[in-house]
This record gives sequence, structure tokens and C-alpha cells, in this order.
Amino acid sequence: MPRLAGIDAVINCAGILQKRIGQSIEAIHADAPKALFTACQNAGVKRVIQISAISAEEGAGTAYASTKRVADSFLTSTELEWVILRPSLIYAAGASGGTALFRALAALPFVIPVIGKGEQPFQPIYIDDLSATVLRILDLPAIRRVIIDPVGPEIITLRQLLIDLRRWLGLPPGRIIEIPISLVRIAALMGNILGGPINSTAIQQLVFGNAGNSAKFIETTDIQPRRWSDVLSAHPSQVQDHWHARLYFLRPILRWALALMWMVSGIVGLGRPPGITSQAFAAFGLSGVAASAVIWASCLFDIGISALLLIRWRPRWIALIQIAVVSAYTIELTYAEPSLWTDPFGPLLKNIPIVIAILILGTIESDR
Repeated sequence: MPRLAGIDAVINCAGILQKRIGQSIEAIHADAPKALFTACQNAGVKRVIQISAISAEEGAGTAYASTKRVADSFLTSTELEWVILRPSLIYAAGASGGTALFRALAALPFVIPVIGKGEQPFQPIYIDDLSATVLRILDLPAIRRVIIDPVGPEIITLRQLLIDLRRWLGLPPGRIIEIPISLVRIAALMGNILGGPINSTAIQQLVFGNAGNSAKFIETTDIQPRRWSDVLSAHPSQVQDHWHARLYFLRPILRWALALMWMVSGIVGLGRPPGITSQAFAAFGLSGVAASAVIWASCLFDIGISALLLIRWRPRWIALIQIAVVSAYTIELTYAEPSLWTDPFGPLLKNIPIVIAILILGTIESDR
């Protein structure tokens, strides 16, 4: 209630596609919006704009769609001057979530993978047109108690969307590879566990479709949405777009590689005979139980780092922790066995590219 003091209108655009550990999709999509809308009534805030989704239909069969519908239905039952916007795919100069995934798929070397025949429909709307729609609704009180589908003027299939993005990135044409939906669903199950935009909800919503009625949208708002191809032509890709698209799939690979390194390091250390692993500690005057305790603590700490990497816990903090641990190990072994720097297998020299890899992941891991 204090946050609504002096507020004329509320726009709710909070949402997630699929919950992760520690998240509740019901709280984000249904319970919190219902509490917000109730508070608006009590605080005298009349105008409420709810950003829903065009695929938030019962037939979609996902928690994403059903929880969105709960909030939408509750809002329509209130006395507020509400407007529900259900946009199709929203795209902008930058990319995140689904649009980032599409750019990455379009940028793969030599091929463009599509789901089935790649005929899933979209009506992409440019972010500026959606923003203009919100402003138009706020400026015109007569637009109220209506559900609007802000969509682009043309239907674009997934196949065409990826081909257009590849051309926009300035890459040579790629061969279309049709991936059976059954295999995509298996990959989505892995995404449910590991996180990321490829998950069961994303696939189900994609198959359900993302097309709407552009004529009603234009008639109600008098907004003329721009064509997908016109926006791409007006905003040529930059080198940053190329980097982001190419790094998209490399980022999780780098994360898993580092997590595997820490995990194996910890497990192998725990399994080695105490006499072998405690030799390095002799230079520091540690032996017996004390050396074993340090070894066990170090190995368990390595395994803990691996787990934190996999759940993407505070990327910058975990990067600093890794660098500190690698530096400590390097200093310790340099003091105990300086000859390791000239060893043909480079056990200490390899720590330099490892630190650089950690720095890179810590830099690109955040999505905000």
C-alpha cells in the first residue's frame, strides 16, 4: 500500500517462463498480481495494465499459461479500469530469453536446427511498438476493460525467423536441420534440470503457437506495428550481437567444464592414499591428522565450488572464490614443489588459462 501512494496507474509485467529452485511460478504470476490488484482497489488506483502473453491459454497445458490466466481472470472481475495486453514474441535491439536463444541457433556453424518442420507461428512485435501501446492506453482512458493482443502485422514461422536472423547477423546461409519433436522434448527435460531457455514449458508454448489478431490490435490502439523484416533492416547487427550469439552455447559449456574440473578434483583427492596427497603439506610442517584434515576440507570445498557453479550462485562472487582458491593452490605448490612449473605436463602452468576461463565466465554469466 505505501508504494501505491500518489500512483495514477500500475503496469504489471513480472513473469517467468518456468520456475527454478527457490522460485514459485504461482506466487509470481497469480498470488502477487492478485494482491497488487486488490491493493490498487484499496488505494484508489484505477488504471491497471497487465502484461500477459498471447499463449496464456488453457489449451497450452503449462503452469506458465494457467497461472497467467488466473491473474488475468481475477483482474477482469475487479472494478478497476484494466487492460490486459497479450503480446506475441517481443524483440528488441538486445536479446534475452527466447530471442537470445533464437539468435544463437541462427548463428550455429553451417546449420540451422528447427523443431519438426519449423512451422511454429509467431507474430513478432518490436519493443518500441509495445511501449507505444502502453503509452497510448495511458493517454486514452476510453481504452479500458479490454483484452488486446499486441502482435506484428505478419505471421513468421520459426524456420523463417531463424533464416532472417542468420542473414541479419551477416552469416552465410546454413542448412536447415529438422529435429524430431521427440528429441527436442528429451533435451527440454535436461533443460528443466540444468536451467536455461530450452525447457518443457518453452517447447510446449512454442508448439501451441504465438499468433493473434493484428487487425483488432490496430483498430483498438491505432498503433501501426512495424514489420519484422523492416525493423531488422533499420537496425543492422553489430559486433556485440555476433559475440553474444556465438557465446550463447559456449557459456554453459564453459560453466559445466569448470564445474567438472572442481568436482573431479575433489573426488579424486578424497580417493587418493593419504601418504601421497600429504607430501605437499610436509613443507609447511603439516603431517598426520592435521594434513588429512586439510586435504579433506580442500576436497570438500572443491566439490562445493562445483555445486555453486552448477546452480549459478552469484557469478561474480563464485568467480572471485575460484580465483582465490586456484591462487592459493598455486602458491602452496610453488613453495612445496617449484619444479612443477617446468614439468612437461604443466600442472601449474595450466592454472593461468584456468584463471582466465574463470574470469571470462564470471564476466558473461550474468543475464542482467
